[in-house]
Amino acid sequence: MAASEVRTPGKIRFSYGFASVAGNAVSQTWSLWLVYFYAPPSDATIATRVSDAWGIDARVLLGVTLTVARLIEAFDDPLIGYWTDRTKSRWGRRLPFIVIFTPFWACLFVFFFLPPVGHASLVNLTYLFFLAMAFYMLSNLSGAAQEALLPTIARHPDDRISVATWQLVFGVVGAIVGLSVSSLVVEQFGFATMAITVAFIAFAVRYGAMIVIWPYARADATPSTPGFRRAVRDTFSNPQFLAYLPSFVLFQTGLQMLTAVLPFYVDTVLADSTVFGLKGSENTGAFTFMLTAAVITGILAAIPVYRRLAHRFGKARAYRVAMLWSAAAFPLLFFAGFVPALPALAQAIGAILLCGMATAGVFLFPNILTADIVDYDAGRTHTRREAMFYGTQNMVEKASTALSPLVFAAILLAGDTGENPLGIRLVGPVAGMLVLVAWVSFRKYSLAPDVPTPGAG
Repeated sequence: MAASEVRTPGKIRFSYGFASVAGNAVSQTWSLWLVYFYAPPSDATIATRVSDAWGIDARVLLGVTLTVARLIEAFDDPLIGYWTDRTKSRWGRRLPFIVIFTPFWACLFVFFFLPPVGHASLVNLTYLFFLAMAFYMLSNLSGAAQEALLPTIARHPDDRISVATWQLVFGVVGAIVGLSVSSLVVEQFGFATMAITVAFIAFAVRYGAMIVIWPYARADATPSTPGFRRAVRDTFSNPQFLAYLPSFVLFQTGLQMLTAVLPFYVDTVLADSTVFGLKGSENTGAFTFMLTAAVITGILAAIPVYRRLAHRFGKARAYRVAMLWSAAAFPLLFFAGFVPALPALAQAIGAILLCGMATAGVFLFPNILTADIVDYDAGRTHTRREAMFYGTQNMVEKASTALSPLVFAAILLAGDTGENPLGIRLVGPVAGMLVLVAWVSFRKYSLAPDVPTPGAG
């Protein structure tokens, strides 16, 4: 029986998808709160921890710091991918990295919300720079190894859609932790408790999932054969990978900006909104929870739609639909609050709900498209280099999304207060334009669509 015809037990697919809670909980918490924690709006109720310097706005300094740290660290992704592809151990190629580095990754996340100085200081900026580089590397050592297991865990096309669906469902659970739960914990207990809570959940989930899939993960044990230069050359000469990669990184860049703007949106556009005795300007965490709950509701509602599209038309076409939908939905955030006789909060929730529905497809398909590209590449090169592809993808994504905090900060310079929220409103249209460019790039992708048997998963 061909490898692509071997089916993976449902328990293994479920458990591998469950691991997605960990990375999403951490990354969504990071995207939502980091900029706000260090450089909140001027009229916010929390302390500013990064000060203006040399005539440069604090958020621009913060954006530059995170950008430089991410750019420097990004270049170790292919090296780590190559290392895991070539590893030979009694635990296989990937498990040693997940087991060893996951605890350090989780612990280091907590320290982002424990700055050495409690007030505005360049000391915090320096601290953040070195901490971010170490965190990015540990995230890669643990997370990329887990990511590279997907083509091995799911060989059959139906199983890949099933795994991707579980990853999205549990990614939404991670987003609930990172966006909604974190907002409530911040509201009640503060940022330090929030960070410890998220880190513990991420650690427990990743370890628990790996225990269940251990036999399958351990079976991924055959080291790749080409040297590093050949591996890099073959990766960047793969035409399908080159067509797919820009679409992935541009979407991630736009999504990071959209996530980061939500607390700012509450403090400015929704500052005067009231519900259940709460007010936007005074209850940032609670209102952010409402918006993130709308995102999550939209994602869950759209999963069946995208699965049906994938079964009928193939993954690539469904992915294109998701990008077009996102490009149309993201700019709606600019207009929320302008419709007369309808509360601004209701308009914002409606816009966010549509954004969530759109992004479900862009979350669902990238990892399995990369797995298909890995299979295509194995046919060309006669060796499997899963982590090299995922590592290269991560490197380019990091180098591109590293600009996200800087672009985000620059946009906010157009206005980030209740009197002038123009910059905050503009984030949605800019993110939508990035996704539209992503759709144009992906039009060159031409792997034949597979139409799996309906009902998988």
